[in-house]
Order: sequence, then structure tokens, then C-alpha cells
Amino acid sequence: MTVTGRPASAGRPVYFQYVAHARDDFFCPEGHIQMYAIVRSGGKQYRVEEGSLLSVERLAGKAGETITLGEVLVVADGDNVKAGTPALSGAKVTAEIVAHGKGPKIDILRYKNKTRQRKTRGHRQSETTIRITKIEA
Repeated sequence: MTVTGRPASAGRPVYFQYVAHARDDFFCPEGHIQMYAIVRSGGKQYRVEEGSLLSVERLAGKAGETITLGEVLVVADGDNVKAGTPALSGAKVTAEIVAHGKGPKIDILRYKNKTRQRKTRGHRQSETTIRITKIEA
């Protein structure tokens, strides 16, 4: 592969290689669309499929418990798409709590120029990792 007009074997490291591949997160390897749903949890929206792992804001419950995400916005199964305004009535997504943990650290720096004032803080948001077990439309 040529990156800057030279072949990759010219003794220089290759920093960028373009790889074109199918969008496996939207399509099955067989070519048909899986059933998925869009749910709201913690003020954010997530696209979920059965068996997928998801990190959301901290939820009540212990590891191994089953929870229900009740605010389902869209459910799609192939060409059949159901959307609610704002949520679908009767649709629910069942998930299992895998673990509780913390997200990546965010560094906060307050700075005032010409006065030598600096204050550094950090924050790690509490998260819950869940595995989607069932989508019911």
C-alpha cells in the first residue's frame, strides 16, 4: 500500500492504512438486518441489540440482577420499524447488570492569568455495564 507515494516496504513505518470493511455493527455477516432498539437511559440514547454490552450511567441493582429499560424510542426488525412519540407503549428492553465501575478520568483545570492562580481537579463518573438479553416490541 502506498501512503505518501512510497511503498510500505521502503523502510519507513506506515502511520495510516485505510481498511474498507462492512459495517458489522448495523448488519449481520449474513447480510440481513438484526433486530435493534433505541433506548434512553440517564438522559442519553443508545442503540442496542440482543447480546450487546453497554456502559450507561449508574443504575440501581447488584451484579447479576435483571433490569428493564422502559423508555424505548424505536424498535426495528428488518424493514418493520416502530417509532414512538416520544416512547413506544408496551415495548421494553430487558438487560442483565454485568458490573459497576467508573469511567475514564476527566481532568479539570481552572486558570487565571497574571495572578498565578491554578486549581486542578479530576472526576470519574460512575457507570454500570449491562448486557441486553431481550427486546420486546
